[in-house]
Amino acid sequence: MSRLLLNCDIGESFGNWTLGLDAEVMPFIDCANVACGFHAGDPSIMRKTVTLALKHGVQVGAHPAYQDLQGFGRRSMAYTPQEIQDLLHYQIGALDGICRAQGARVSYVKPHGAMYNDMMANPAQLRAVVQAVAAYGDVPLMLLATRDNSAAQA
Repeated sequence: MSRLLLNCDIGESFGNWTLGLDAEVMPFIDCANVACGFHAGDPSIMRKTVTLALKHGVQVGAHPAYQDLQGFGRRSMAYTPQEIQDLLHYQIGALDGICRAQGARVSYVKPHGAMYNDMMANPAQLRAVVQAVAAYGDVPLMLLATRDNSAAQA
């Protein structure tokens, strides 16, 4: 029987601005989708979130987004496939650096907001995301569950 894993978007505070109940939620999740600074989060929040995840045995996943702090990553933006790959490498690399400093690694990637929705609607963008994650190493990409994921599996 497959085990259901609970994932949560987390680490979305920024500077003095607090969003969410990260410390209260962390003990109840399996996977933490950690904001990587472009839609939310910052280096200190990322470090604190990784520390909290490791304390509770929670997998750390990168939650990259379009560079859209003002819109919380919810606005579609026009990027070339190479720019999308660069955005992903930058954000995944930042979070993985924070993880490595604490003896861990990024376990998976789950894009955020508009990037997540856009990649499922645009095959060229999905290909750019898949290539970016594949180039990073043996890190799974979490996809949106839909009735027909055949395009994403090609």
